[in-house]
Amino acid sequence: MIGNDLLDYVPEDNYLKERVILVTGAGSGLGAVLAKSYARFGATVILLSKTIGKLEKVYDEIVAAGYPEPIIHPLDLEGAHGGHYEELVEAVVENLGRLDGVVINAANLPTFTPFKHYEPELWGKVIHSNMQANYLLLRACLPELEKSPDPAIIFSSHESNKAYFGAFGVAKAGLDAMCDILADEYDSETQFIRVNRIDTGPIRTQMRTLNFPGENPSSVVRPEALIGAYLYFMGSDAAKRTGENIKFDRLAADATWQGE
Repeated sequence: MIGNDLLDYVPEDNYLKERVILVTGAGSGLGAVLAKSYARFGATVILLSKTIGKLEKVYDEIVAAGYPEPIIHPLDLEGAHGGHYEELVEAVVENLGRLDGVVINAANLPTFTPFKHYEPELWGKVIHSNMQANYLLLRACLPELEKSPDPAIIFSSHESNKAYFGAFGVAKAGLDAMCDILADEYDSETQFIRVNRIDTGPIRTQMRTLNFPGENPSSVVRPEALIGAYLYFMGSDAAKRTGENIKFDRLAADATWQGE
């Protein structure tokens, strides 16, 4: 499958059974949809975000649906340091015994600002929460992912190297490079991890609404319409497909996923 074919991908029931998958930004938007979808197909999901109330809502929805009970792990990526991520992975392994997948999805776009007016302190915070924090998280996760029989990492990409995106645009470009580097390093017969990135294009999320206040939210597609690609690359159907950059154009607002 290539390109838009992935939008129609619907896996078999229990496609992700017994897998343990960490999703960042799982409290709302695309992250919440990912967490519930992975749980629907059998995975135990670690819900990571900074707002515990939002995580609890996603947790309740997963449990109410009868899916595997997830784990809530509140963590503020802006303030966390390396030890916090190591403690997270230690807790995951202690409670669940394994880690099979990570979705780097959390994002923080606080402002659109001309480059020359960007405040240095804000620049540092945005770079840290969007890029440095993800490096620290993945660095902590890699030793356990290496032990998985079919490990996968997915980056939620966003083409942002354009005017006024500032530190967010630089951080997202850095994440693209991080994805490529990891994919290349782990494209090996002796130590393979499937590493890919997905750019959904505009989707209906709280961050989108905050940053585009003049846009009618109903004119933007729901994140549920893009879930097929994330399911495909997290599981064994994707096999050895790695290092790919899947980019979708802006979808029709009423687009849906066949598995809904």
